[in-house]
Amino acid sequence: QVQLVESGGGLVQSGGSLRLSCAASGSSFSAYDWGWYRSTPDGRRDLVARITPGGSINYGDSVAGRFTISRDNVKNTLFLQMNSLKPEDTAIYYCNFRHFWGQGTQVTVSS
Repeated sequence: QVQLVESGGGLVQSGGSLRLSCAASGSSFSAYDWGWYRSTPDGRRDLVARITPGGSINYGDSVAGRFTISRDNVKNTLFLQMNSLKPEDTAIYYCNFRHFWGQGTQVTVSS
């Protein structure tokens, strides 16, 4: 059974930084894409960033240049370094692997 557990969310002031982690278990993760998504007010989950096994990365337009995704295939952990945070980055952030989702971690950025 695949389990994805996010951590690292919290409350931060505008311009601050947070680092999210997603610890994974129950499968072999090194051969697949991983991604971070975040909730939207209308209930969607928008792409934040995705990383392939080879390290190719796609970022959502609103976070490119501020966020950095990385993965540790030995520790089965996905990371998201978030810098220069803005109030509009406030959301629940979800880790995604294939069709599996974590429970989410809340990020709140105050102005």
